[in-house]
Amino acid sequence: MTSGAADALDHPVGASLRGRHAELARRLGRAATYLPDVATFSALPADPEPADWADLARLLGRGAFADMFSCPATPPPDWEPVFVLEGRQLVLPDGTPPAPARSTGAAEVVELGAADVPEMVDLVARTQPGPFWPRTRELGTYLGIRDGGRLVAMAGERLRPPGWTEISAVCTAPEARGRGHAARLVSTLADRVVTRGERPFLHVAEANTTALALYGRLGFETRAKVTFRGYRTP
Repeated sequence: MTSGAADALDHPVGASLRGRHAELARRLGRAATYLPDVATFSALPADPEPADWADLARLLGRGAFADMFSCPATPPPDWEPVFVLEGRQLVLPDGTPPAPARSTGAAEVVELGAADVPEMVDLVARTQPGPFWPRTRELGTYLGIRDGGRLVAMAGERLRPPGWTEISAVCTAPEARGRGHAARLVSTLADRVVTRGERPFLHVAEANTTALALYGRLGFETRAKVTFRGYRTP
């Protein structure tokens, strides 16, 4: 891994909005955020000035939610803190995908499209893997597993800094857990990412020990500890 490639993971939201996701971005000055219903993540330069925070506030609107992801900069005092969450950023150390994982039964991994969005949103609402909106699937490829025609597990691609693809929205319905669906989906996505010459990475809440154990078994290792923060604009 070159240092430049690693540096892209230090500010993955901004790197994605400037690159692969530029068509899904809104901008004002040096501030950027995703289009509504795609994602709530916003980005500022590594050394934001008061004018940058003001531009982001104008971009988002009054009293709007500003999900700053892992940006460590402190906003002006009139920005109201909404949440702070400790987490980790994980990568496959050598870029080699994990061995194909198998889930019990004969359920097939399928690619999810626009017609599947209502089910995807419902599954996320029931399992709470993290933020997901009606247009989030436009960030990359999303895969699912169905049982009796019903979507019971899902995972997909989110942030896309140069040379990397984040695997996100990994979730399984309560009634379908324990069958290896999450491992199978993450393994399949990681294989696709590596095949196209990129590296897979993940973000996980520190308290989610189940997910950390799963990703550890698949070969992911901690690259950095991160703190996720959200605010409300003045």
